Amino acid sequence: MNYANAFADMFKNNFDYNQVLTTQRRNMEAASEASQAMVENVQAISRRQAEIARETVEGALKASKDIFTSGTPETNIAKQAAYAKGAFENALSNLREVSEMAAKSCFEIFDVVTSRASESIEELSKASGVAAPATKKKSA
Repeated sequence: MNYANAFADMFKNNFDYNQVLTTQRRNMEAASEASQAMVENVQAISRRQAEIARETVEGALKASKDIFTSGTPETNIAKQAAYAKGAFENALSNLREVSEMAAKSCFEIFDVVTSRASESIEELSKASGVAAPATKKKSA
């Protein structure tokens, strides 16, 4: 038995290391893109929260001035109830808006990462000479 020929196939190098390096570079670019999107979205959400806080404080100051400077105690109580109801509805609306912004941000970042992961698997499969696993297509 010729041991040199028996192990010859084991030491063949069909792996494309340049493709692996290119794939990793693209992975880092996608990570950078996802990070940039995250930073921009966090800044947008923070700006909106600051605007909401400013609007809330201005509304509270205006309501308290209105309540404490005029009217009878009965009308002031009615004004307080109306203000409390409006503030609660406004807070829910603002919470919904900020939550939607955060969800949109998460989906945007998730799309970048999953897209790159799929591409990376295909690229590494090509580099190794192994066929990439078939991806499931959504049925219509």
